Amino acid sequence: MTPPADSVEIQNVVASTGIEQELDLDALAMDLTGSSYDPENFPGVVYRLQEPKAAMLIFRSGKIVCTGANSIDAVHEALSIAFDRLRELNIPVPEDPEITVQNIVSTADLGATLNLNAIAIGFGLENVEYEPEQFPGLVYRLDEPDVVVLLFGSGKLVITGGKTVDDASEAATVVTDELESLGLLG
Repeated sequence: MTPPADSVEIQNVVASTGIEQELDLDALAMDLTGSSYDPENFPGVVYRLQEPKAAMLIFRSGKIVCTGANSIDAVHEALSIAFDRLRELNIPVPEDPEITVQNIVSTADLGATLNLNAIAIGFGLENVEYEPEQFPGLVYRLDEPDVVVLLFGSGKLVITGGKTVDDASEAATVVTDELESLGLLG
């Protein structure tokens, strides 16, 4: 069987940056091809790219949030394209703005069905939230790595809150080891 840590796939990377400049969002939305701006519904310009697939949320303050990318490299590539487009519009952008990863959402597969009721008790009720009437997954908060893992009866995991690619693999390993030590995996 493939170790669950090897089944980890990044689904979304959220990163933030800024261009240290106030922006006129009405003018930006008109000039930036592929963007949309509806201040009634959202306070920023949404600039979508197809390659790499990502969306940049550009705010009046000059802050930019990149979301929807499936790797850290894709975030850097998408933001580089956005920076170039802004420069083409004569908006000064620093040469190499700092990009900070805020959240990485990943999935993994334990390869076995899970008894979430037994896991909730085994993991300790102080570490988990499990209310099957409200949500079909068990919410397990880890301290190391500092992530939240959603466990589903199918054996699938959603790992969120990571800041590095390794956080998800480490979390899958921690969950697997704890389940095996409790005799609750397979």
